Amino acid sequence: MNCTSKTNSESISRTVKNPENFIAVLDTIWKTEQRPITLRDSLMEIYGADSELVKEQQAVYEKNHVDNERKVKHLLDTYGWPTKEMAGEQGNWTICNVLQHSDNKIHIQYLPMMRQAVKERKLEPRFLVRAEDRTATERGDLQIYGGQMKYYPESKSFNLWPVLDPENIDKRRTEIGLDSIAIFLKNRFDFEWDLEEQIKRTEEFKRQRNKGK
Repeated sequence: MNCTSKTNSESISRTVKNPENFIAVLDTIWKTEQRPITLRDSLMEIYGADSELVKEQQAVYEKNHVDNERKVKHLLDTYGWPTKEMAGEQGNWTICNVLQHSDNKIHIQYLPMMRQAVKERKLEPRFLVRAEDRTATERGDLQIYGGQMKYYPESKSFNLWPVLDPENIDKRRTEIGLDSIAIFLKNRFDFEWDLEEQIKRTEEFKRQRNKGK
């Protein structure tokens, strides 16, 4: 850690001596992480992805994210996963949002802490599910809970990234406190769950992966 990072980390530690300050730090992280994204996307709709204004906001977001990732890692490494009283209503969303924007190695590093936080009821299961499935898909594995959709150019349609053991996906989802996969997909994506189709897609995924080994 360089001198600037060490100084900033020490400043964070001094700041979060009570829940109000902890929440204030997370609120600042949320604003600096999300506002450039929101502005970038709004500008993209008006001027297109190649606009200089869009590129400027992307650069702001990337710069802010480096700082926010460092802050979130410091908070987690120093205090563990915060309680809802420490983090506030928005806090867990803020932490998970920053982690979600980070590299897969960061996801993998903090997944055990997220799993424990869910067990201790510090973290809503939906945040863990998103992290578990995003990590799996970025690693090229079958997803666990069915939260990740993908656009398939060959069929010009969206479908689930193939899931592990489709027959038992609802058992896994129930154990962690989630709705069935059919209810989730209908509500979230207006997508119909077809068990037989997903079994075939999973088997084809495994065949293709094995051919590449």
